[in-house]
Amino acid sequence: MKFDSIIIGGGIAGYTAGLRSLEAGLKTAIISNGQSALHFSSGSIDLLSHTPTGKVIRNPATIFNQFTDEFPDHPYSKVGKETVFESLEWYKNLLTTAGIPLTQQDNGENHLRITPLGTLKSTWLSQPYVQQLPMRLTEHAITRIVVVQINDFRDFNAKMITDNLLQIPEFKNVEITHTNISIDGFSGLKRNACELRSIDIARILSNENEVEALAVKLKAIATPDDLVILPAITGDGMGLSVLNKLHALTNLTFHEVPTMPPSMLGIRLEETMIDLFIKAGGMLLKGDQVTHGDMAEDDSCHNSNGELTLKRIYTRNLESMPLTADNYIFASGSFFNKGLIAHHDKLQEPVFNLDMNSTQARNTWYNPQFFAVNSQPFLSLGIKTNHNFNPMLAGKVVNNLFCAGSNLGGYDPIAQGCGSGVAISTGYHAANQLLQHTKNSHSKHLTSDSLA
Repeated sequence: MKFDSIIIGGGIAGYTAGLRSLEAGLKTAIISNGQSALHFSSGSIDLLSHTPTGKVIRNPATIFNQFTDEFPDHPYSKVGKETVFESLEWYKNLLTTAGIPLTQQDNGENHLRITPLGTLKSTWLSQPYVQQLPMRLTEHAITRIVVVQINDFRDFNAKMITDNLLQIPEFKNVEITHTNISIDGFSGLKRNACELRSIDIARILSNENEVEALAVKLKAIATPDDLVILPAITGDGMGLSVLNKLHALTNLTFHEVPTMPPSMLGIRLEETMIDLFIKAGGMLLKGDQVTHGDMAEDDSCHNSNGELTLKRIYTRNLESMPLTADNYIFASGSFFNKGLIAHHDKLQEPVFNLDMNSTQARNTWYNPQFFAVNSQPFLSLGIKTNHNFNPMLAGKVVNNLFCAGSNLGGYDPIAQGCGSGVAISTGYHAANQLLQHTKNSHSKHLTSDSLA
């Protein structure tokens, strides 16, 4: 099968690249091995919360150029400020139009969200029922917080959240309590105390009678002046209709907190992107995995080192039927997704065996203290690329393959609070580079034909 663009990987970077390619009119396919890291995510979009040295960033735009000058190996340095913010605005508008409104602070600053641990984390874009607290936390207007524990739901600990929120100095004058309520539909499904997950409760709450019964219980424990913290247990991945109905019935202010996987907030993003991709005409090969590809010398290159071209790829399910494309985007993920593998003596990208950005000894990959102040070095390891995000194989650039997302090196998505921002901006940028490469290739062919 022949495509203009093939995206390898079905995470946020892969779907960003795929949707951008379809938007440009390219015949596009995405090959996705299964559930992405979005099933473990907060559902918010981080842009940049800390420098690699640990300095807190309030307003990413104001320090962006200084940041990229100081940390030139970070993917943002290759993408550039204009494209980073253009891509995030594009993504926000795309998801909002599709029914998942994403918003940010009007003053251009990050905002704080309450996490499943009862701590605060800085982020950039959030979904409607994620309460956005100001970076200057003393400016918050909260007077009372009620944390709701669903009886028999083990993937959320209201007491732990309450205890940790009580430790935050800026909340010293806030009344913080937790309470238990039940969901009637549990009784008919539960076989043991730890069986049901958030997605099971979401199915129960697809019944309007269950939603109305839950609304009555919530109104009995909170008032419209309170902030009500709920585990993320609503929505089928395609909308926020249940929460909207709960809000309409109760007039309460909710804050959704992602639970132990699966995260309903992350699933909403993933399923919305899948729906957008398929409706726009993309081909999704889900449950398949790229195993290897054929590389060849690019005859059009005349430099001394030469360049390589990826001719075709093979997948686990289509081993005897290779897929071909003019260009490919490689968004395979990091160690979590097995997009990168750490052996005893080396780091490896397992599909094409692309060059890595580190060849140092294993003892340099990690900090012996797991909870050390400095982040773990392996989180910054990844595929070595040029300025256009073309990877290298044995020192030679693969000119029609573009990398995006967490398989890139040079940044720590957790410590720097930039994982989804890098995924979106590099996926978007890789698609733009692909379009430019396609345009240049067509120009070369037209020139060759005219000379002939």
